[in-house]
Amino acid sequence: MSRTTRPSGRGQGRPRPGRGFRRPGSPGPYTLMPWLLLGLGAFSNLWQGETSNPWVGGLGLFAFNTLYVSVVFRGFDRRKRESTTSYVLLVAMGVVTFSLAIGYGGSWLLFFPLLSLAYGTILRGRGLGWGLIILAVCASLVALWRGGHSSEPWTIGYGTFISGAVTAAILTLSETVAELRATRQELARSAVEQERLRFSRDLHDLLGHTLSVIVVKSEAARRLAPRDLDAALEQVGDIESVGRQALTEIREAVTGYREGSLDTELNRARSALTAAGIEPVIRRSGPPLTPQTEVLLGWVAREAVTNAVRHSGASRCEFTVRSTHDRVRLTVTDDGTGPVEPGGGSVGGTGLKGMTERLAAAGGSLESGPGPKGGFVVVAELPYEAEYGDQGAAADPECDC
Repeated sequence: MSRTTRPSGRGQGRPRPGRGFRRPGSPGPYTLMPWLLLGLGAFSNLWQGETSNPWVGGLGLFAFNTLYVSVVFRGFDRRKRESTTSYVLLVAMGVVTFSLAIGYGGSWLLFFPLLSLAYGTILRGRGLGWGLIILAVCASLVALWRGGHSSEPWTIGYGTFISGAVTAAILTLSETVAELRATRQELARSAVEQERLRFSRDLHDLLGHTLSVIVVKSEAARRLAPRDLDAALEQVGDIESVGRQALTEIREAVTGYREGSLDTELNRARSALTAAGIEPVIRRSGPPLTPQTEVLLGWVAREAVTNAVRHSGASRCEFTVRSTHDRVRLTVTDDGTGPVEPGGGSVGGTGLKGMTERLAAAGGSLESGPGPKGGFVVVAELPYEAEYGDQGAAADPECDC
């Protein structure tokens, strides 16, 4: 009883990338070396003694091959290709080619297509097209005058033109593909760097603010526990809510889909400042804002609250949001000392530096430093982007929240 075996699907179908699969690379100078075989006819004439002045022909053949190899290898190095030496070698190769073709004719006329190949490796742009046309016409005229070859004169000219044109087209395309691959890799590296920067900013802003709020509320709960257990438990409940919200925000920041609201951040700011013993004052006026503007200003408000709770020692913190049809401004002012660098000037913290970069990328600005009447001031400005049409004209008047 025989068993029927089913053929395995492994190894069938299209090749799969992986082991044993290699993407074809760019052509190199060795791909143009086999074309030297076109000179075998001339070499055969020398070997069989069918060429007059064989020593001259032999030296010419040796010089042509040497120049061809040198020019082709230089053509694949952009720095060498554009040097004066390459053009000198190309001119010398042209002199040798015309001398041998005019002197011997026949199989020696096939050096014209080889000269055209060398032209295609060195020349680029408009100069290549006119050079190949002139070379093809000259090759046809020499073939017509000298004769002695089995092909028609126009065939030599056509072969001369097409050899250089195809070579230049392939090499130009190969160089373009290489540049595109390099650009794609550079863009990939830039995208990775931008994502790392975004992630580090988000984590700094999220964790810095959240941990500050947790610390403040924990201290408040510890102070309230001996005399007011219910108030202390309320603070503990707030700590739990902040922790849960932080987990959600961190997950959203990791996936890159975190969006915020300025109103939400201002409400959180009110709670955090109150727990830290700082009186919050929030004012808003002007047309409604776009979601993107809300997100950016929400980040600024979050960072300002974190700095106020950690460093300011303030008793009052004011948030003022004013929007017109041109600009949107968020001003955060407290009456504390603020994280000022020695000798005055703006703060140099990582958080506000990150906010400055965020707003600058959106066409805005961020300034921070001691206020004219003391305290610390953070001013964020962004261009207003109308999203609600004429509803902005009927925006709610200034309100003290």
